[in-house]
Amino acid sequence: MADQIQHKRNLTLIALDIAKKHHDAKVQYPSGKCVFVRIENTLDGYQRLLGIAKSTTDSIKVGFEPTSDYHRNIAYWMQQKGIECHLVSSLSCARAREMLYQTWDKNDRKDSSVILYLLQTGMSHPFYDPLVNDTMDIQEISNAYHQITIARTRCLNSLVNHNLTLYFPEAEQFLHNSRAEWFCKFLLKFPIPYAITRYKQATFVKRAWDLIGRKQYKQAFLEHLYEIAQQSIALPVDLNSHAVSTYKMQLARYIELSKLRVELEKQSETFLHEREDYQRLRTIPGVGAIIALIIIAESGQLSRFSHYRQYLNYCGFNLSSVQSGQRQSAFRLSKRGNARLRYAYWLAATVAIRQRENSFRAKYERYIRQNGASQDSKRKAYTAVAAKLARVAHAVVKKNVDYHGYFEVSQGT
Repeated sequence: MADQIQHKRNLTLIALDIAKKHHDAKVQYPSGKCVFVRIENTLDGYQRLLGIAKSTTDSIKVGFEPTSDYHRNIAYWMQQKGIECHLVSSLSCARAREMLYQTWDKNDRKDSSVILYLLQTGMSHPFYDPLVNDTMDIQEISNAYHQITIARTRCLNSLVNHNLTLYFPEAEQFLHNSRAEWFCKFLLKFPIPYAITRYKQATFVKRAWDLIGRKQYKQAFLEHLYEIAQQSIALPVDLNSHAVSTYKMQLARYIELSKLRVELEKQSETFLHEREDYQRLRTIPGVGAIIALIIIAESGQLSRFSHYRQYLNYCGFNLSSVQSGQRQSAFRLSKRGNARLRYAYWLAATVAIRQRENSFRAKYERYIRQNGASQDSKRKAYTAVAAKLARVAHAVVKKNVDYHGYFEVSQGT
């Protein structure tokens, strides 16, 4: 106890309000004296701040609110100098600012004072650096996959809701499969109905034969497509117009994004293949290569969570309620954790409950047994299964065992 008190007396606290070009810092020395300083987001700025903080002591703790990725550089640099780095949540900063100043307005100096208050009261948690903990490559692959998927979805929506609506509305029925790039390749050659009907049916079938690939009943399909083109309500635009040219650019972009996504899937599986946590996660029903990639990228080392409840809190699967007097609300998900992790486990849950036999499917069936037709019951069942998947993922990685059906490792001890 005496050692802890002595450590606090010799501890210098630095509260950083992170920005893109400059960081506003409030330094509190062991004597209680505080100074404000603004530093540039450069190496010279970092060294100047460290020089100011080290004027009285060598024991330093830094706290900051994560702002985009601007905090990552200074946090890494300070950790390399042996400085303890802590994060404070944006929600905690907002609530503490209202409590301390009785107003909602903010400025950089005020924010650094709020961060210092949270650092003093222990309302922070250690900063987990992906680069130091060897998960940065995994995180970057996951982020790139996420961005490419978003861009690909937007491109597909643009094709369906704009381009096809104008130039070939009947073709939308063949884009129901999100991975059917073959039809986009077909549309590159035959973007509008006129590109089909300008040929005789037999000639069109011959020209389009290799574009369809291994599709069954290829002859009947192409003949049916020719009949659809003859009855199309598409706008009569010229095949060589700028409108069709931009339409084909969107098709080519969608195909390219699809190729990039497949390449990233292969790259991630090759890169993660030797990791034990990846292999353990792949044994869980519903967890494929990309879901495992997201889990590792967003969680880091799952073993750093000493209890599965800490991990559920990190994911946002913990239950919370509001109680006042004799009134108490129903328990519901807090949703204060990592949204992408919840999304990954939700996707895994939708796959797991459709497999033939496992404990996740049994849990889902127990939930909907009483009122299976209710959408609310189904949603709650999906959420319960997703939370169980997160709990099992933490268990198999921490205990370094494979998943076994109807047997989950207990983390209660």
